[in-house]
Amino acid sequence: MGRGPSIEGRKNAEDAKRGKIFTKLIREITVAARNGGDPATNARLRIGIEKALSANMTKDTIERAIKRGSGADGADGMEELRYEGYGPGGVALIIDAMTDNSVRTVADVRHALSKHGGNLGTSGSVAFQFARVGELVFETATPEREEKVLEAALEAGADDVVSEDGRTTVLCAPESFETVKQGLVAAGFEPLSDAVVMRPANRVAVSGEIAETLADLLDWLDELDDVQHVYHNAALPESA
Repeated sequence: MGRGPSIEGRKNAEDAKRGKIFTKLIREITVAARNGGDPATNARLRIGIEKALSANMTKDTIERAIKRGSGADGADGMEELRYEGYGPGGVALIIDAMTDNSVRTVADVRHALSKHGGNLGTSGSVAFQFARVGELVFETATPEREEKVLEAALEAGADDVVSEDGRTTVLCAPESFETVKQGLVAAGFEPLSDAVVMRPANRVAVSGEIAETLADLLDWLDELDDVQHVYHNAALPESA
């Protein structure tokens, strides 16, 4: 009789995934700390610390990352890179990375794209299709809750609110992100996700083999330690 994955096997897989998440969070904090190690005056660092604490990272680990980035504990050697390109079906992709070896990173990204029918583009080739915005997503199962989130979002200074399929997305200017989030949390609404993102102006519907290949590509890129975020303009089916 066949046996499923052992408890130890599942734990090892979960530990590996947690390790990758921590790697990305530590890099974000390290780079953010270059603009000052005090979260009170460094919004990017403050957001990075908040996400790390939410992922149950220890304060000692966070402090070491801050020291490394601010120069108190040696140079970190990290640089931020943005790649633009196309995935299967011509889907536009923006791939943000942090790396201490850009030759390795671009090779890894190019390989991932080529394996999935995509390719790297030149700088600016797809960025015009995206806008940098603050994005907060809330669960709103009833029209009443949608209305309350809408009211709280507009009161907090949001620019737009979109409700669909039981979720409400609040959009705001990047510089208003923290203020809007604090206003919504104070009103009793905890976001399912919240970040400053590159949001596409329009999404392209994909299905079938293209959707499956794209989903596999996104998983592949997410597995790369150097890749921090991947943005795309595809409307993926829920099952992809």
